Amino acid sequence: MSGPSPATRGRGIRTGSWSRPKPKTEPAVPLSPLLRPVAFDQIPGWSHDEGMATAHGAFARSAVRFLEKPYRTGALGIEASAFAGAFKAARATPLSAADDVRRFFEAFFRPCRITPDDRPRGFVTGFYEPQMQASEVLTERFRFPLYRRPDDLVDVGEDNRPADMDPYFAFGRLSDGGIVEYFDRAEIEGGALAGRGLEMAWLADPVDVFFIHVQGAARLIMPDGSARRVTYAAKSGHRFTGPGGILAELGEIPLESVTMQKIRGFFRENPARISEILHQNRSFIFFREAPVDDLSLGPVAAAKVPLTAGRSIAVDRLLHTFGTPIFVHAPDLDAFGARPFARLMIAQDTGSAITGSARGDLFAGSGDAAGEIAGVIRHDADFFALVPRPLLEANP
Repeated sequence: MSGPSPATRGRGIRTGSWSRPKPKTEPAVPLSPLLRPVAFDQIPGWSHDEGMATAHGAFARSAVRFLEKPYRTGALGIEASAFAGAFKAARATPLSAADDVRRFFEAFFRPCRITPDDRPRGFVTGFYEPQMQASEVLTERFRFPLYRRPDDLVDVGEDNRPADMDPYFAFGRLSDGGIVEYFDRAEIEGGALAGRGLEMAWLADPVDVFFIHVQGAARLIMPDGSARRVTYAAKSGHRFTGPGGILAELGEIPLESVTMQKIRGFFRENPARISEILHQNRSFIFFREAPVDDLSLGPVAAAKVPLTAGRSIAVDRLLHTFGTPIFVHAPDLDAFGARPFARLMIAQDTGSAITGSARGDLFAGSGDAAGEIAGVIRHDADFFALVPRPLLEANP
């Protein structure tokens, strides 16, 4: 393994086959003071990440998507247009050796430590794509539906938001010529959407349905053995309230011990309390079908590319720019088979529970094994965003 290249130390010379890009325009959004430049050799584990080629592949998928529709710049000021040079090179040259990938990212980017804006340290959790048995029709066993987006669910923005509506709501419902809050979880599960033909699949367990909502996607195995994939289409608009926090407040599970596995265990032992707990989360998710083109990749997520297990990260979409490489160092995390966790990730998804500058959700993959990994990730972490060099040169 090679150490940090000369470009890491800012000498401005060629690194591998890529030359240091020059600034062309002033950024539209200034870089946030939460981004503090450091050297690559100050990132714990940067030179030891041997799986970086997988991260480069994920980055290249975002580069292809960028040709179709550029990403929106987040409030941290990592300008989407500044990725153009790195994206072009990633599309042109697949890389398989970790040292070549390191040199690639060192040539086009400079690292910045991300200062947490809402907690003492950064924090990571995990998510995955559940794989569940399902049916296209209601049966005695399969009784709990996943819903398509209803036709009376409307996007809400500054141009149509009622003055008395909570600014958090991005969706609402047309009612008597005006927009009101959409039905919440308790209302929908109580029959508010019954008889409208919105059920796209049926599952055997309401807790499985809920966790599909939490993950935002699922791979469904139908009775004939075929696989269908569903992914997020919209939501009711209400705030997310996690069952783990509710159970901790009720004294059922210590907050520091909350994991997906323990939540599921509580519901197995207390099936009569499922609705009581889950209805406190008013948020409700609607789905659409998505192709299963490559079983080795995850679902197409918010950045409009398929997620890569162990290399895609969900971030706060208001702050971050999709496609940004983010190195995560979590000293106590060993759920991925090595400790400490020190990996280059690519920002390719978001989630309503993922808020803050140094907050991430690590995509663990698909199926039960991935769920076992994702369910126990709750760890402090340090975040380093790789910022396109022109932006830092324009923001001395």
